[in-house]
Amino acid sequence: MRIQRYESPLGLPFSRMVRAGGFVFFSGQIPMDRDGQVVKGDIKTQTRAVMERLGDSLAEAGLGFEDVVKATVWLSDLALFADFNEEYRRHFTAGLPTRSTVEAKLAMGVDLEIEIQALD
Repeated sequence: MRIQRYESPLGLPFSRMVRAGGFVFFSGQIPMDRDGQVVKGDIKTQTRAVMERLGDSLAEAGLGFEDVVKATVWLSDLALFADFNEEYRRHFTAGLPTRSTVEAKLAMGVDLEIEIQALD
């Protein structure tokens, strides 16, 4: 089996995505703009930023949100769940992937991180 790794442009010790076994595994994404600056704001703003970056990564891999089969979501506070869901749902027009959602303290003071896996 061949494994293809895509380095992080941030210079950190992880792969941004890895192709293996018919899937593409994407590292967790926090709300950042295309220049790598953290996006602050309400949970809908942060969710939109994360989903846009994930969309960019999916497109680079030749995929789209319709190819996503699993998502793991970390929220800083589960009280943000309803507003998060409202924005999240907008990006999955072909159907929702399976998902786990947990509450956690997140890096850089953001309220959200999402990790996805997609069928290649």
